[in-house]
Amino acid sequence: MKWIRPISALLEETAEMVGSKAHGLVVLHRLGLPVPAGFVVTTEACRAFLRDGRLPGGLDDELATAIADLEAATGRHFGGAQVPLAVSVRSGASVSMPGMMNTILNLGLTSEATAGLAAETGDARFALDSRQRFLSSFASAITSDRPIPDDAAQQLELAVETVFSSWDTPRARTYRELHDIPHHLGTAVIVQTMVFGNRDDRSGTGVAFSRDPNTGANVPFGEVLFGHQGEEVVSGRSLTRPLHELADREPAVWAGLLDALSRTEGHYRDACYVEFTFQAGELWILQVRPGRFVGGAAVRVATDLADERVIGRHEALLRVSPQHLRHVRTHRIAEKTDILARGLGACPGVAVGRVATTSEKAVHMATDGPVILVRPETSPHDMRGLAAATGIVTARGGPASHAAVVARAMGKPAVVGITGLAIDAASVSAGGRTISEGTLVTIDGTSGEVVLGTPRIVTTTADAHLHRLLEWADDVSGDHTERDEAERLSAAHAVLRDQ
Repeated sequence: MKWIRPISALLEETAEMVGSKAHGLVVLHRLGLPVPAGFVVTTEACRAFLRDGRLPGGLDDELATAIADLEAATGRHFGGAQVPLAVSVRSGASVSMPGMMNTILNLGLTSEATAGLAAETGDARFALDSRQRFLSSFASAITSDRPIPDDAAQQLELAVETVFSSWDTPRARTYRELHDIPHHLGTAVIVQTMVFGNRDDRSGTGVAFSRDPNTGANVPFGEVLFGHQGEEVVSGRSLTRPLHELADREPAVWAGLLDALSRTEGHYRDACYVEFTFQAGELWILQVRPGRFVGGAAVRVATDLADERVIGRHEALLRVSPQHLRHVRTHRIAEKTDILARGLGACPGVAVGRVATTSEKAVHMATDGPVILVRPETSPHDMRGLAAATGIVTARGGPASHAAVVARAMGKPAVVGITGLAIDAASVSAGGRTISEGTLVTIDGTSGEVVLGTPRIVTTTADAHLHRLLEWADDVSGDHTERDEAERLSAAHAVLRDQ
């Protein structure tokens, strides 16, 4: 049995075999977009590893062959002193599980390769910084007490084991249980040539949506970090910049990104999400998937795409589920008389609850009523607390941070990036005021405000996009009774599915 597939030869493979992320890379290849060369270790190998507790027989030889092919394709040498090759090692299940499994960047930067990278670039600081990032991230991901080998081939085998093992971590299991994802699927591992967003001041990384995920408006939306690597955007540890700042600083990268968003949206016939890195002014696309918008954003995208004649009205109706409708009506705080802090609205809606400053406390306190999880930033280790909370607040991060992505996936109001917000074991401070854990607060995931107490909350009426969608539902179902709007759309779904 073959355990590895080159990215360029995945056309006939299913997402169950190579993961949805790898399928997205195939799309990028077919669209002629710049994708780092690489290969995929299949989900079958993961299932064998989880069953037997070791990498399947023959995988080591396949890894060596795949790396040799990658060296030939790039003209670089894995772990070598001359023109060294470094790779990224990422998870890629058939169902998206954002941030739940391990990622290892800069793998292959042995001590010899680091010296070679310094000599090649003439920048010893960059080379040492890249190696240190690799060592620290790998050390935190390894589940055993094994040291990190200073041999690139051994590093790669250990990294594949580490990513496979992360499929079965408590945070990953919790996420799958929340989203009804089967536990037996396993994850693929994607190995690609590294692109260094920390290379120089003309390098960076970011995430982009072809349309605004909060509103559905047809404008590019996202975040960028200059001089950083990809994990720092998602983690929320670094202060990101609005995506449009690329236009002035790196116009060629901006133009390439807009072209990529247009092509991928045209392929999927839907709003899209991409992850990208640029090195010394050259753009590379690392991942693509449909945007998976919820609530009012999903309604607007469906109606706009129908108006643009990209999809038909029947398909627009099918794309908006009753679950989306539950989040369409917008709740807002009517009287903001005691504002504690302001940040960025990351997921629309209003949530009221008592402040919990750790995930463990959020789980405990949620047994007595709603809680708002308040953290410096969140990580996959906060999964149980995120699941227990009614709303989420973070001091750092932007609209594409881990907290924001998970909040949107769960349909929970979130406020991120509150400058000056400080959290300790028993209190939260902002704007010169301190409140104790357990204090009742209200958060507005649209305006980005955190308000003390329980102010009056108003619910807006359905917008024009929803009214139009429901009119289309009536046309399809022939139902003109005064039933609830969600029931009317559900009836349209039933009719369409029967056709």
